[in-house]
Amino acid sequence: METKLTKYDLEMSKYILRILSSQHIILWSWGFNEANTIKSGLRFNVNGFIHQGYVDVIYNEGQDLFDVNLLNKELKITKALPGIFFDELVNVIDQHVEKIENYNEHVKSSFLNLN
Repeated sequence: METKLTKYDLEMSKYILRILSSQHIILWSWGFNEANTIKSGLRFNVNGFIHQGYVDVIYNEGQDLFDVNLLNKELKITKALPGIFFDELVNVIDQHVEKIENYNEHVKSSFLNLN
């Protein structure tokens, strides 16, 4: 059953996108694409070193915090990260999508393999 999205949902997805875009270099390092409004949040696709699939960022109004869910390509939750402050969103997502040990060497290696 499909849930009808509201103006609130659209505004919340825009707000989340503004938060994520405040660190646009990190955002683009995830392979960020296919951003869509969902109930109380934003869903987007990523292609990181750690996670490939989707990320849902959902505003939890009762706690005034965000819940982040990592989903596989079939939209099944593989990891739930509840209770995240707005100013920690980018870093928490980065730690679970992209940031691996020896990150700079992996980026350089990936770049060299493209040539």
